[in-house]
Amino acid sequence: MRIVMLGKTGVGKSSVANTILGENVFQIGRTANSATSECRSETRRVDGRDVTLIDTPGLFDTDRPEEELKPEIVKCFTECSPGPHAFIIVFKVDRFTVQEQEVINKINQYFSEEAFKYATVLFTYGDQLEEEQTIEEYFHNNQRLSDLVKKCGGRCHVIDNKYWKDNQPDDYRSNQFQVKQLMKTIDHMIEANKGSCYTNKVLQAVEKLRQEEEKQKAHKVHVGISVFKHKKKTADDEYEQTYSSICHILHLIVNIFLFCLLFSIYYSVLFTCSTRYS
Repeated sequence: MRIVMLGKTGVGKSSVANTILGENVFQIGRTANSATSECRSETRRVDGRDVTLIDTPGLFDTDRPEEELKPEIVKCFTECSPGPHAFIIVFKVDRFTVQEQEVINKINQYFSEEAFKYATVLFTYGDQLEEEQTIEEYFHNNQRLSDLVKKCGGRCHVIDNKYWKDNQPDDYRSNQFQVKQLMKTIDHMIEANKGSCYTNKVLQAVEKLRQEEEKQKAHKVHVGISVFKHKKKTADDEYEQTYSSICHILHLIVNIFLFCLLFSIYYSVLFTCSTRYS
């Protein structure tokens, strides 16, 4: 399962990712600046299945130039190739401002309207809700938020990253309960989408590029192996030739030595015989 976290800086994307994975694998910022400077993915076993979370920097911050955003979008696609099974659009339990609306606009711009079919809205800082207040009651009077949740098939959750009231595992505001409910919703969404992952022209281009790179790597490996085999065969042939030459020379040397030895013995015998009969 591949999940992409989307949202502006400071909404708690990295904290949510850590909460879902059950350990602190993503850096959490303590200032207004984003602690995540580039797209990064981590995979862990969650409830018996592999979950890959792609944490993104503040891709939708209004003060980031467009030329900085696009490479990060492509990087995001690369990290989740061939495509994410789910998007989690993260907001804080706070006032809905122009920046929050910009998040929605940027999703439309970069991912298209189709992305909402794979998206779930998640609110962080659930402790800001009033006692007994549900997240549905929170956004009920906000038309823009209501429209967004409707686009996402009514999928909306709240989470508190501070593990407050974690001694009540079945309580609506329990951190563990919230995460389980979120993952159940994503599971149902993936099932409704028949296990398909989100894709668009950009993703398809990235995947095609990735496949071409894989082919090039495989070709390079194949060429490298072929070159190695050729060099090895050449070296083996040279070795055989050298070995054969050395053996031939040694054979000649032995024959010459034996000839000299026999010649020496022959003349020694001849000399002995001539001396005896003199």
